[in-house]
Amino acid sequence: MARNRVIYQSEALFTSKDYDSLSLSDHTQLHRVQSANYGFTINRQDVNQFGNLARIDSIILEAPTVNFDVTYYPTNGFNERALDFYVQNTNNPGKAQFASGHLAAGSGQNLYILTVPEGKDANLNKDTGETENTVIGIGNAFLTDYTLDLSVGSLPTASISFEASNIISDTTISGDNGVSGFSGITTPAVNPEIGQPLPGFATIPFATGNSHSGDYVADGEDKLAALRPGDIKLDLSNFDGTLLSDLSEGNGIHVQSASLSIPLSRTPIERLGSKFPFARVVDFPVNATLNINAVVNTMDANNLASMISGCGSQDTQDVFLTLMQCGGTETGMQIELKGCTIDSESFSSSIGSNKSVDLTFSTQIGGTRDVNNGVFISGSNDTKLPWE
Repeated sequence: MARNRVIYQSEALFTSKDYDSLSLSDHTQLHRVQSANYGFTINRQDVNQFGNLARIDSIILEAPTVNFDVTYYPTNGFNERALDFYVQNTNNPGKAQFASGHLAAGSGQNLYILTVPEGKDANLNKDTGETENTVIGIGNAFLTDYTLDLSVGSLPTASISFEASNIISDTTISGDNGVSGFSGITTPAVNPEIGQPLPGFATIPFATGNSHSGDYVADGEDKLAALRPGDIKLDLSNFDGTLLSDLSEGNGIHVQSASLSIPLSRTPIERLGSKFPFARVVDFPVNATLNINAVVNTMDANNLASMISGCGSQDTQDVFLTLMQCGGTETGMQIELKGCTIDSESFSSSIGSNKSVDLTFSTQIGGTRDVNNGVFISGSNDTKLPWE
């Protein structure tokens, strides 16, 4: 029976370990997803000639660009770990750049959007005899941006953007109790070396919503629906006394919103004889920025001329952002920006509104072993991923 429409109830999002992953144990579901948008753009070169008014052909000179964007509610770092970010926890005790998994050369990950029949919850659908399940596959997806938005009156939201090499739509998948998942999914990945689609079929687990299938335990997200803005702590005290605003903890500015952005723009490297880029390398240097909007209460005595008179290295400090779990007794995620500088401080005052200040801090992403510069994140989730 044909569907009348597709809504969020019927969809679930999965990610793979690598671009060439096929087995059930190399895939996992992402949780608290709020939106997923994808599409592709094809650039063509028209071929005209004397004697014909209209073009005689339209040739594809560059590989199509596939775009994928997803937003979700961050909770305890599980989604970030599944998307190849480094999140420090008991299983990952060493400190490393949050984006370290996306800085080195690689071939990306695959993303799968499962759609079950209309009227059924994807997280409850394990009907192995169902024939109307479909999958959209995004192949060789490379991260291009990670943004974390925090504001009063809204749940914290993470937005992630990818550039990919291929997209497929598969309507021939089947459920199999023997593997606890959906099998027969045509892999969307391409071999970047030869520019051809990879052979084989992938298997993704049944969607579960809060826990995962297989021989590993639930990730604990059933206890944590979302993080609340009232449980967020922003520590700017290391910069107190260096700006016009009072940044002291407790008595300083009243933060209304904060946005952390880690842009990883990429350049596709192509070569003759290949239809796809054999690599999508990150454009360095990478500057992570933290934008803050706050209500002004008191000012500190300061002088811009004095602020810029010292050595540049003296201006770098660390900023801490802590997202507490419900009740504020346990940490869900903690974000540390090391080696930050203050880039701007702008005040706004008008009739009918509170005086506000906009602050911009930035740090430069260091190498994977650099622990003095960059963005570092720890999360309370320490459940092993299915491929760990």
